[in-house]
Amino acid sequence: MDQLFRAFRVHQDESGFRSGVEHLNVSTLPDADVTVKVHYSSVNYKDGLASIPEGKIVKTYPFIPGIDLAGEVMASRDTRFQPGDRVLCTGYGLGVSHEGGFAEVARVPGDWLVALPEGLTAREAMAIGTAGFTAALSVRRLLDNGLAPGQGPVLVLGATGGVGSMAVAILSRLGFAVTAVTGKPEAREKLTAFGAAEFLSREEAASGAKGVLGKERWAAIVDPVGGAMTADLLKSVQYGGSVALSGLTGGGAIETSVYPFILRGVNLLGIDSVFCPEPLRHQLWKLLAGDWKPERVLTAGVTEYPLEQLPEALNTVLAGKAVGRQVISFIN
Repeated sequence: MDQLFRAFRVHQDESGFRSGVEHLNVSTLPDADVTVKVHYSSVNYKDGLASIPEGKIVKTYPFIPGIDLAGEVMASRDTRFQPGDRVLCTGYGLGVSHEGGFAEVARVPGDWLVALPEGLTAREAMAIGTAGFTAALSVRRLLDNGLAPGQGPVLVLGATGGVGSMAVAILSRLGFAVTAVTGKPEAREKLTAFGAAEFLSREEAASGAKGVLGKERWAAIVDPVGGAMTADLLKSVQYGGSVALSGLTGGGAIETSVYPFILRGVNLLGIDSVFCPEPLRHQLWKLLAGDWKPERVLTAGVTEYPLEQLPEALNTVLAGKAVGRQVISFIN
């Protein structure tokens, strides 16, 4: 297939680190079952890390980052997919060890693809992206561990970020009272539009018990932040409640005691969206297209950029200034 396409590529060699939009030939893409014409991608924190030399995400250069993509099948050796099929891809090695979605054309294994479910456009799927899928997986795990409306407020950390904003929208749609934690007071109006009922600053959220346990405040916590705040908040989870932990922007270490676990039966749930089993992955995407569709963020919380402005979007997410979701459009 002799065809040129635009892609955002990063390089690291004897000349140093550099990145930018280039024109490449489809024949340079990795060998895989399905070739996809990408219509939209999205910007996640991991993508930001892939765009800087100290990010420790990309292992081989040159490389096309982008851990999400949605578009239309161009060619396929996989009998499950035919030219014209609408598909999306998140997780696995996309944009980490396998050339990613910041390109007009991508080639991926068929096992990584999900047929775009009815009820979602490609743009909506990428506005949800890995962040929204991680939020949905977090909510699913909390529900599986007994969370139900009426038990008390659910705390969402990093509420203006991708995972946080999507979690706020999904939980509020399911009837939960959501308390949003944010370091951006100016974003409270936007978070109200997403579905948050109450707000806490980071300092207020972290000022919990000074001893081994505090007052039982939260029915559950969605935590894409990690670090010291996670340890503090474990002390204030209600009896039998759960914390769904999916991130480490606040740090990779947690210093805590056993008391929340052995005296209150608190569950610390690890959330990994990268290698989520295929049946659950398909089930969650159908929910995100239907009963769990985060309409409030999709309506009021999406910023769209062309590929040439991708560096601006990456800098925004790395600086912690993004509110809601950022999508990259390849539609001319």
